[in-house]
Amino acid sequence: MPDPRTLHLIDLALDEDAGLGDVTSRAIFPPNHRSRAVIETRQELTLCGLDIAAAVFVKVDPALKVRLLAADGDRIDPDVHVLHIEGPTAALLTAERTALNFLQRLSGVATQARRFADAVAGTGVRIVDTRKTTPGWRALEKYAVRCGGCYNHRFSLGEHVLIKDNHIAAAGSLAKAVALCRAAAPHAAKIEVEATTLAEVRAAVRAGAGVILLDNMTPAQVRAAVVEIAGKATVEVSGGVKFATLRDYALPGVDVISIGALTHSAPAADLSLTLQPRR
Repeated sequence: MPDPRTLHLIDLALDEDAGLGDVTSRAIFPPNHRSRAVIETRQELTLCGLDIAAAVFVKVDPALKVRLLAADGDRIDPDVHVLHIEGPTAALLTAERTALNFLQRLSGVATQARRFADAVAGTGVRIVDTRKTTPGWRALEKYAVRCGGCYNHRFSLGEHVLIKDNHIAAAGSLAKAVALCRAAAPHAAKIEVEATTLAEVRAAVRAGAGVILLDNMTPAQVRAAVVEIAGKATVEVSGGVKFATLRDYALPGVDVISIGALTHSAPAADLSLTLQPRR
């Protein structure tokens, strides 16, 4: 069963799409008209959101019976049935678009994440997401990232310290920003600092940063930064890394590469709902 936040998103989505009812389906199909349908894949994908799609159908009408034919995280070939639905035809068709919207979006993120995870297999580098998520959908999209074999960065601003360029500019210096955060943060909290130059990398090392984020550097600059850090901090690479250049950045000494495109640029996966012939 999806959590309360996800159930709230389902309510919002159904109100948006069917708040005034489904005039077409109700006009054509009497309450006793029943159908069977399947959701099937139209491409190779990594599945995510199947439980949510099932919950949409049941929310529209508890008389709809759903059967899961796969599981989140599964790699699925084209033309495979992943969900079976049976029950009142009008309710089934009312739920169709909303269920597919959740399933296509989340499977799209999971499929994107799987491509990136596969591309760095064997390097020891973790691919993580960012906070560049659809408002309200962060928990779902980060779940989809995990289904695709990648990892999550922080979920919110309150999870750990990440000092970025604007913090440094407003504080007056990197060292001052680190000192202020160290004084205020819990004793076990790591302090992450963004660095855009080798001078800033050296300053972050001197300040005792636990994680140093190398922002918008070239692979050659990353190599030089890794030498400067010399194992004194976790090394994260971010900014400007594309799928085509991913392996160029998955270098020895790099621990993490953060990729906003896992969520903000993932295309929707191609799945469809098809009514099956009535018996």
